[in-house]
Amino acid sequence: MTSTPTSVSSEGSINPKDILDPVVLQDLETHQKFMQCAIDTAEEALRGGETPVACVLVHGGKVVARGMNDTNRSLNGTRHAEFLAIAQFLEQFPPTEMKNTDLYVTVEPCIMCASALRQYGICTVYYGCGNDRFGGNGSVLSVHSDQSLDPGYPSYGGVYRKEAIMLLRRFYIQENENAPNPRAKGNRELKTVV
Repeated sequence: MTSTPTSVSSEGSINPKDILDPVVLQDLETHQKFMQCAIDTAEEALRGGETPVACVLVHGGKVVARGMNDTNRSLNGTRHAEFLAIAQFLEQFPPTEMKNTDLYVTVEPCIMCASALRQYGICTVYYGCGNDRFGGNGSVLSVHSDQSLDPGYPSYGGVYRKEAIMLLRRFYIQENENAPNPRAKGNRELKTVV
């Protein structure tokens, strides 16, 4: 799966959300490789009935931990992909090694996860699509860069943004019996234009 760094809308203009930061473009192939690992893990979550949000932690150029949401199965709202990946990481490394570790996650970390990542001192976060409801890396709050807190971390969005959005859309057109107020969705259609 390859995604172009930018896309043109039907009106001929480039969607600003598809413009990747020059820092990302400098090593786009590497970022796409690791984000593809997160996308593949999100696909696994979707097949298991979970919200398809997933991540990988990269240390020393290798994926050393993975996480996918486990909130539906566990009925525990704190079982986000980032928390599960951090737990797996800490089984192998001391917390201080987080400063030498990058996170690739399909959806911008929520406020809770952004705070945890900051407290652990993550090196850099790369995410697919923004999180307009709960985003902690700029969409709602800028937990990653708030100057009044501990040292922040750089965060870059847009790597495989469309693929991440399509995973979420595929999930949200399904029935979710674990939702607090499940709604019938039999008449919903998957929108394929991002």
